[in-house]
Amino acid sequence: MPESMEQYVNTFESILSKATASIEVDYIQLPMHGREDPIYRERVYCYELYHQLRVAWPSDFPFSLGGEVDKNGHPLFREEHLLKTKPDLLVHQPGNMDGNLIVLEVKPVNARSSEIVKDLSTLTAFRRSANYTSAIYLIYGNSERSFSRLKNIAESTEQPGSVDLRTIKLYWHSQHHEPATRFEWSVASA
Repeated sequence: MPESMEQYVNTFESILSKATASIEVDYIQLPMHGREDPIYRERVYCYELYHQLRVAWPSDFPFSLGGEVDKNGHPLFREEHLLKTKPDLLVHQPGNMDGNLIVLEVKPVNARSSEIVKDLSTLTAFRRSANYTSAIYLIYGNSERSFSRLKNIAESTEQPGSVDLRTIKLYWHSQHHEPATRFEWSVASA
């Protein structure tokens, strides 16, 4: 990876740290009328994360932030494993395939196994076939037990060709007003 791209990835990870530390508790778990316990709503969290990233975004950072960019019809996204994929966030230079910096997927700690596998496959595909420099899997929610379960599911799904954890960085945003923390995979490292 060229040194400048690695520096840009590091810059983004600092922005991500600042942004996640700015997220309020109601965006991590949404209070709901008629329920005692709040619930996880991925879209609510992602929209607030997008907002906080934009607030922290340096004016001289040469990449843009896109939310759920639809790649349908893109001539380079016709491969089976890229069709109909819409990662939660992209950090890129639109129109410049050499400016694809980071692809990011987000899931709550209570995600289902099928959702985890789908996200990891998408992240792997964007790294391998869409020229993204880095991939981040961001898990949010305050249950250490659920985070461990999710991490174990992810590590057990690594499959040559579809899921390569060596190309994906794992972050956990466990508490509001705290930055997301990077964790290493037990089976590989990005």
